[in-house]
Amino acid sequence: MPPRRRPRKPAAVLLWPGAGTGREHPSLVHISESIGEVPVFRLDFPYRREGRKAPDRAPKLIESISDEATRISAELNVPANRLVLGGRSMGGRMCSMAVAEGLPAAGLILIAYPLHPPRKPEKLRVDHLPDVRVPTLWLCGDRDPFGTPQEIGAAQELVAGPVTSRTLQGRHDLKGSDDMMVREIRDWLGLRR
Repeated sequence: MPPRRRPRKPAAVLLWPGAGTGREHPSLVHISESIGEVPVFRLDFPYRREGRKAPDRAPKLIESISDEATRISAELNVPANRLVLGGRSMGGRMCSMAVAEGLPAAGLILIAYPLHPPRKPEKLRVDHLPDVRVPTLWLCGDRDPFGTPQEIGAAQELVAGPVTSRTLQGRHDLKGSDDMMVREIRDWLGLRR
């Protein structure tokens, strides 16, 4: 039987922000207020909660994602593999790394995935992608300096699980695309219209 292109209806969606913002990022707030049928948790990394601006190293960020997923799983009394994880930019990337390392999840939502630093396409952030085996939704901009649609497409071919990809108008901030992101996320989650 072929793998499901999207996750079963999750018990919750957990979203983390990019490196320079917090859980109150307008896009994350809009998504959380617009999903409806499943709870959405917007979460901060420890460095943001501690009032620091510079992100911790990946192992600490990944550990915090695992800790939050475990906490919310227990709070909702559901297995961790019923949670969809993801976020914007670094938040989504760290979630994909956590899942690649074995954190159970129903799926991943990667918004503006930072494939490489701007103007440094040789520094790809793809080593973990072959270990991502859950359904994954990618929402990326058509003019994103962190990865062109062609570069993103090549990276998605490395993912072991099923990939759904949507290219939206915009740069890395995906300004003006919040309603489209909500529609794509709701459709991917199989929620009523």
